[in-house]
Amino acid sequence: MENNSNFSVSLFAALESKTQWYDNEELPRLLENYRLLHTCVKNLFEFLVKKSLITPDPYKLDKKTSDIKALENSQFIETERSVIMGQRLSDYESMLDFLCNYYKFSCSNLNLVNLKKLADLNNSILWTSFTQNCNRINTRVLATIVNDGRQNSDALTSSMVNDSLKKASAALNDINTALKEVTEFQKEYYKVQVRKNVFAHAGYDANKAAEGPAAELQQIKKNFTAGMGKVPFYNELIDEIIQEDLAPNKEELQNKVLEKLNVVKKVETTKEESVDTRAMLMETAHILGAMPPVLNQVVEKIRENHDVLESEHNSLFDKIKKAFRKAFNLAEKPLFYTIVLTDAHSGTKRNERLNYQVFVGDLSTKARRYVVLGQPKSAGYAKVLALPENKLLEFISAQITDCNKMLVMLNALDEFFKAAVNPANKVKIKGLKIDITTLKNTVLKANQHRAEYLSYVEEMEQMRKLGIK
Repeated sequence: MENNSNFSVSLFAALESKTQWYDNEELPRLLENYRLLHTCVKNLFEFLVKKSLITPDPYKLDKKTSDIKALENSQFIETERSVIMGQRLSDYESMLDFLCNYYKFSCSNLNLVNLKKLADLNNSILWTSFTQNCNRINTRVLATIVNDGRQNSDALTSSMVNDSLKKASAALNDINTALKEVTEFQKEYYKVQVRKNVFAHAGYDANKAAEGPAAELQQIKKNFTAGMGKVPFYNELIDEIIQEDLAPNKEELQNKVLEKLNVVKKVETTKEESVDTRAMLMETAHILGAMPPVLNQVVEKIRENHDVLESEHNSLFDKIKKAFRKAFNLAEKPLFYTIVLTDAHSGTKRNERLNYQVFVGDLSTKARRYVVLGQPKSAGYAKVLALPENKLLEFISAQITDCNKMLVMLNALDEFFKAAVNPANKVKIKGLKIDITTLKNTVLKANQHRAEYLSYVEEMEQMRKLGIK
């Protein structure tokens, strides 16, 4: 019995140390992953509501969450998809909000019963298997809905959705790994609580318990409710306690338990990462490679708007001049539009004469140039890649500056067409606002990547000056 007494002393001390480690280090990390998952779910929820693909639960604010509960996972008819999934996703988001803001992540609260509830909640939507072929109804239907919304979204929105899905999957994977480890710890926690509360109870006869496994089991069952209250009686874990006390290889089993409760500090080794700054720049160029389809669409709209304006001055004399130029293959006379440019900083306005033919030609040239940037296997892309890094930066910076000027001109030209056309022809004018917004978002993203590159290069230069590798 002296061996068991020494084991109990070591066991209680090891459990106390491991409990503090979980409460102070591991469980806060688990909470952070739930917060990341909550943020991703909120982003996806708002995206689907905005796309009118789900109907948010109108009674969401009236529901009070006080405990963990898994989502309903039953079948429903297709016509109810928007309402049912809207309600279930609303409940899921509310449950995550409850976990992140009100739930206590501690060893005393995360018992085996509550861990099972968390596992059931995590299985409500399998972000780690988020496909339209998943055998879980909520995951399968939600994946289908998200895919429908993503197909009809611009590149920036699609990127946000993809990022949220990727982070949700990573967060849930980390959460499940952590919960599995916590569950193993809680089994030992449970066994120690039995030793502390049942073995120390006045009705527990240690001498009778020492007579054999059956006798110890009888003593535990007799005093379990008095010592543990409403805590469930887990036969398997009780059997482990008896084996650790009375089995022929009890010393081996006791050592394994103490080894499980040993706090192993994770030593984070800093690995020197080699950052390919040229690749950072080429990623910026690759972003610009997404612009050609939009630029071609803008050129087509501008030409159609130009034709509408020209049709208002299509007199017999104009027709004769056009026929004459065509017959003798003469260049078209330069056409200038007077557009109003607005300074983004001061708000002042000024008039500028825009050469229509030159401007449209420049847009078409940009489209052809940026096609190359989106084709890594093309000869043109290889030519850009071969530039010295400083020349590559100059090239990309020049493109971003040029694109920003182009956006100003396009905004002004859009307003010009709308104002210059006769009222009867206004419905024929093709608006450019949506295209301009798409182009602007692409340029902003490219500029952000360039800024990250410049910031990194500057940081490395400062560290070099300080003698830090």
